[in-house]
Amino acid sequence: MTEVVVITGASAGVGRAVTRLFADRGASIALLARNREALENAKREVEERGGRAIVVECDVSDANAVESAAARAEAELGPIDVWINNAMVSVMSPVREMTADEYRRVTEVTYLGVVHGTLSALKRMLPRDRGTIVQVGSTLAYRGIPLQSAYCAAKHAIQGFHDSLRAELLHDKSGVAVTMVHLPAVNTPQFRWLRSRMPRKPRPFGTIYQPEVAARAIVWAAGHPRRELNVGGGTTKAIIANSFMPGLLDHYLGRIGFDGQLGDEPEEPGRADNLYETVPGDAGAHGVFDDVATPRSPHLWSNTHRGAIGAALAVAAFVGLASFLRRR
Repeated sequence: MTEVVVITGASAGVGRAVTRLFADRGASIALLARNREALENAKREVEERGGRAIVVECDVSDANAVESAAARAEAELGPIDVWINNAMVSVMSPVREMTADEYRRVTEVTYLGVVHGTLSALKRMLPRDRGTIVQVGSTLAYRGIPLQSAYCAAKHAIQGFHDSLRAELLHDKSGVAVTMVHLPAVNTPQFRWLRSRMPRKPRPFGTIYQPEVAARAIVWAAGHPRRELNVGGGTTKAIIANSFMPGLLDHYLGRIGFDGQLGDEPEEPGRADNLYETVPGDAGAHGVFDDVATPRSPHLWSNTHRGAIGAALAVAAFVGLASFLRRR
C-alpha cells in the first residue's frame, strides 16, 4: 500500500532530502513550502524516483492555508499516513537588536507552523485511529545558544507542545503516534537565507552533518515513532550536559557561541533573506558546507539498531559466561 506523506518545508534543505527518501520508497507526497519554483523541481525529482507528488504553495504560519493543503492532499493522494512538520525560519542577532515583529514571525512559522500542521493532521488521523506525526526538533529545543534566541525559543515551544500531545494520545489509547527528531547542525541553504545582523556570514555550530543524515533519521522515525530520536552524538551530549550543568554551559556558550556561528567571509550588506519572502531560485538540499559536513552518524546508526546491538551483547555475554563456566 502506498504511503501518503505531507512534508512542510519540502522545497529545500532537510525537507528536500526527506522528500527524496520517501520518493525512493514510492510514496505519494504533498510538498508544502512557499517557493513554487523549488517545489516544482522537487516534484520532478519525486516522479523520477518512482513516487507521486503534488505541489502546494503554502505559508505554514497561516492555519487556514495549512488546512486547505491537508484537504487537497487527501483529495488528490488519499488518507494521510505521515505528516512531517519541518518548516522553519530564523534570525541571527543579539537579543538587544531584535524586533518584536521578528520574534513574532519566527514564532508563527517555526512554532505555530508545527501547531497548525499537527491540528490538521489530527483532524484526519484521529477518526481513523492511525497515522504518525513527526516534529522536526533540534538540540536547541533543550539548550538555547547565543544569537538565535527566536529560533531556540520556538524549538523549546515545540518540545513542550510535543510532550503535552503525546501524553494526551497515550491517555486516550490512540493509534495515532507523535515523535520528535532532534537534529544537530546540518548543511542546508538556510545559513545563506536567514536574516542576520552579524558582520560575518553564518555557519552551523558544532559538528556539521549532511541533510541526508537528518533525512534518514526522520524517515526512520516515521516508521518507528519513539518519543524522541537524537541525531548525532553531540546532540545527546548537549542535552545531557544541560540537564546537569546548565550554568556552566551558559558561560561556555557565552565564550565560544558567537564566533562558533560565524564563518570567515564578511556578510553582504542588504542581502535577501527568507524571513517574510522566499529567496528566488532552487537551492536544493545542501548548503555551502559540503567540504566539512559528514555524510554519516555512527550515533544515529546505533540509536536505530538498539535491538540488534542488545541481542549481540546478550550473545557475547552468554558466550563469555559459557566459556568461563567451562574453564571452571
